[in-house]
Amino acid sequence: MTDSTKTKRQMIADTARQMGIQKWTTAEIDQLRRKLQAEYGEHGKTSNDYIVEVLKDVGFKMQLTEREEAEERFEEEFEDILHFRTLQDAEVSLTRLDELWRRFKNHEEPAAAQRVLEIARLGKRRAEMIARNQKVEAKKREEKKEIADWFRIWLETPDAFFNWLDVRKASPAFKEQFGELEEEE
Repeated sequence: MTDSTKTKRQMIADTARQMGIQKWTTAEIDQLRRKLQAEYGEHGKTSNDYIVEVLKDVGFKMQLTEREEAEERFEEEFEDILHFRTLQDAEVSLTRLDELWRRFKNHEEPAAAQRVLEIARLGKRRAEMIARNQKVEAKKREEKKEIADWFRIWLETPDAFFNWLDVRKASPAFKEQFGELEEEE
């Protein structure tokens, strides 16, 4: 079989075998990705995630970091957690993040708890980015600025956040700016 007829999976598996690594770390996976691109050009381009998937499928052992192990073990929990189209959506996302963060802290899963904080920081950055985007209508930008503040405050003081949020939503300034938020049943 010539190099041009090899599937990407075959290229990954063959190159990995040639490298002779017993337990694959993140650095070695990245090295394999670069080697594939160097040897096969455009045809060899792939993501580290896909390489990990192929290596696992063909029986290679992975030696992932604590963070990567946490991401893999709790992938379903982290999936689709950041939604903040509306203020209500943001509150639901922050509630889910808070629940996960507390659960992981209580069960001594520091890498998973840290991942929750990273996701919250990402949510804050996304909301800030939308709040600064002049192409977005002014009302939406105001909501995103409010949501970014919510993420910031939760990250700074998670234990007091929901009490603060109740007071914030009841404040005249909030009601004037955003109206009454409907509580979900």
